[in-house]
Amino acid sequence: MKKSKRTKNRIERILWLVVLCCLGGTASYLFLRQRWEREEESKAKFVHFTAFGIDIPTGYSIHGIDVSSHQELIAWQEVRAMKINNTRLGFVFIKATEGLNDTDKRFKQNWEKAKAAGMVCGAYHFFLANKSGALQAQNFISQVKLTKGDLPPVLDIEELYGVKPDSMRSRIREWLVAVEKAYGVKPIIYSYADFYKRNLGRAFDAYPLWVAHYFEQESPHVNRPWTFWQHSDAGHVNGVRSVTDFNVFNGDSLEWQKILLK
Repeated sequence: MKKSKRTKNRIERILWLVVLCCLGGTASYLFLRQRWEREEESKAKFVHFTAFGIDIPTGYSIHGIDVSSHQELIAWQEVRAMKINNTRLGFVFIKATEGLNDTDKRFKQNWEKAKAAGMVCGAYHFFLANKSGALQAQNFISQVKLTKGDLPPVLDIEELYGVKPDSMRSRIREWLVAVEKAYGVKPIIYSYADFYKRNLGRAFDAYPLWVAHYFEQESPHVNRPWTFWQHSDAGHVNGVRSVTDFNVFNGDSLEWQKILLK
């Protein structure tokens, strides 16, 4: 009986030792992670450019970018402060989710710090056409909390993933309906001009369009009204060490206020 008790006590001590080692390891990891992120952000603060490095379309007053974890850690105060020839970046679309379960690893950090820097923020979901639209919508809704002054939610559609366009369109509708119900606003559809024309057609004309069309000087070539135009994927921004997508809003400040969440 005494031997059994000693064995039990020994096991408990070992278990406590394992727990303490795990806790110590976790604390060390978090400390080192925070230190690394501070160092990375410090490096990003010193990334400066004398120009955006691309031609900025004329005739538009509201400019922005879109980012994901591919841009790594961003110094958002530097992004907001950059001004070239009276052009300043005022909004950002941030990748939030992808497919059924994935969340962009920098979404929450980008969302919080971009807002703190004074950027108007919107979140987007990267759509997998071979997966349930309804379940993908739930992934997005579970991760993204939109409030007054934010941009509407965005569905990013770029590939068929081997499915027929009809099947993709059906799943797109599932996502759009579920997300509109959750946030009380029509989502924005993002796609490349040619892909939209070939695979979406006129079925989604009721939704605002964010269209990607590069190497155009004045506007994208798309046969329907558009709200945002991604005109380049190779811009330079202070505080961002990689190239960045650039966008413009198709409207003035009054129209801008109308599109923001109330």
